[in-house]
Amino acid sequence: MTAALMISNLILWCVVIGLGVLVFALTRQIGVLHGRLAPAGALAMNAALKVGDKVPPQEHKSLTGGTVNLGDSDNKKKQLIFFMAPNCPVCKTLIPALKSLVKSEKDDLELILASDGDEVLQKLLIIDEKLDSFPYVLSERLGRQMGVSKLPYGVLIGADGIIKSFGLVNTREHLDSLLVAEELGVASIQDYLEKHHDHKHASS
Repeated sequence: MTAALMISNLILWCVVIGLGVLVFALTRQIGVLHGRLAPAGALAMNAALKVGDKVPPQEHKSLTGGTVNLGDSDNKKKQLIFFMAPNCPVCKTLIPALKSLVKSEKDDLELILASDGDEVLQKLLIIDEKLDSFPYVLSERLGRQMGVSKLPYGVLIGADGIIKSFGLVNTREHLDSLLVAEELGVASIQDYLEKHHDHKHASS
């Protein structure tokens, strides 16, 4: 009985050691794959828009006072329209990142918050999140025009009124990628990576 118990314990330890080695090997492989993967940027999901489109000139009232002009070729700054909603938890987590981004790009970038739905809820959001220093547009038509289907969503418009980049944004890196995509002249980081990947295969 004792010998059988010792053998079963020995087999069990061998299995445990084998599993440990396997987990270690998988961890190393995942690390290698992670190092090879490029960072994901804002995910472009908009079939209605493309980089280079001119935004039709339009004026919107802001819930925080004043008006917002879009598509104006005389704008001195780029405009980042951030589509959000009071019931969107991810949108709220990105508010500090938005404020930080505007602060770092204050000479070149204007942040415009946009949403639709109940005006009272929007105003409560403005108060709770201290958004009164930013234009806040309440317009279902603007969301449809920009092809927004999921939140949070960002659209970057150049000072010339031309769409530079757009996409679904879930992190600060996604927000930054909209500016990087504009510098690269593509709709999104994914678009750039796909074109770069196709070019490498074509030339190989």
